[in-house]
Amino acid sequence: MADNLIEVAGLHVNYKTKGDDVLAVRGLDLTVGAGQSTGIVGESGSGKSTVAKAIVGLVAPTQGSIRIDGDLVAGQQATGYVRANRWKVQMIFQDPYGSLDPRQQPLDAVLEAVHQWSRKPKAESRKEALDLLKSVGITERQATSGLRSLSGGQRQRISIARALAPHPQVLVADEPTSSLDQSAQAAILNLLRRIQAERGLSVVFISHDLGLVRYLTETVLVMKDGFVVEEGLTDKVLHQPGHEYTQRLISSALA
Repeated sequence: MADNLIEVAGLHVNYKTKGDDVLAVRGLDLTVGAGQSTGIVGESGSGKSTVAKAIVGLVAPTQGSIRIDGDLVAGQQATGYVRANRWKVQMIFQDPYGSLDPRQQPLDAVLEAVHQWSRKPKAESRKEALDLLKSVGITERQATSGLRSLSGGQRQRISIARALAPHPQVLVADEPTSSLDQSAQAAILNLLRRIQAERGLSVVFISHDLGLVRYLTETVLVMKDGFVVEEGLTDKVLHQPGHEYTQRLISSALA
């Protein structure tokens, strides 16, 4: 295993919109070590979610490189994401209603992912899927019920179980609590902390909420208009911000 599970160097991501280039990310560097939790914070349009998608291979960098556990997966001479690397980094999406197929039972959604990665016999895969669901607080009865009968918080737990199916080294969580009520938010954050501790995972946590970033992460990057304007230890950045943009974010959060 490499010292840093994720190494992003000089990342640029441009989007084409009506023939024009939109510069979503501009020259970002990021390293995430084993068992480390890193936050990326900024307002809507800052580029933070684009970084998350680039790390998991959902968007291609315009420039720069991404290494996963030492292997080059994006950039010049990269062969791109292959099965040998993709399992290592899994994503938890913002919308627990849109990230799961409403026609599936929760068990089937997780079983599908377990079987895809393990190729175990169906009985073993089913047991592993149930164990994963149980580990995130979903009972067997809930696992075999319809998704429409479950709350947003329960659906997000199912999404987390599905992301854990390949036994990844890194979870990338893109605003995973933004569509949940306050009590469900707290439960999901506590679950992520427990999973990280139990499994030794690294976490990249994307959020506009400084309070959540403070609670969950050790280091943080602050983004504005595609640039990183400040980075460092979370407590230091949020208690002694050096950039005026970070100061404004903190003032807005306290208002």
